[in-house]
Amino acid sequence: MKLFKLSLGVATLALGVASAASAYKVTIPSDIWAGDTQIKAGSYKVTVEGSQATFTMGKQTVQVAASVEKNASKYSDTMLESTGTKLSAIDVGGTDTKIVFKSAKAAGTAAQ
Repeated sequence: MKLFKLSLGVATLALGVASAASAYKVTIPSDIWAGDTQIKAGSYKVTVEGSQATFTMGKQTVQVAASVEKNASKYSDTMLESTGTKLSAIDVGGTDTKIVFKSAKAAGTAAQ
């Protein structure tokens, strides 16, 4: 029974570490569009799962179509890549991760 509890504890810890690995803190300085979704200014926790990025601030969550790209080297700082009010990507500081946002309309057109 003790071995079962230990195994369950280790599995739970491993799952927590695995899910925490893809959660990033990002501050959006002003209202901006990511894909087809408007994101209000604020500090968010961003998680990426599959083809969705989820921005969470308190109880508010916003989901945006996204993909993850790996850079050859780590980004020194977290940077928002945008043109006007359109967010195209987030370079996550301290990692080699880039979160790229795509329009659901464009993704649907590319799939045809």
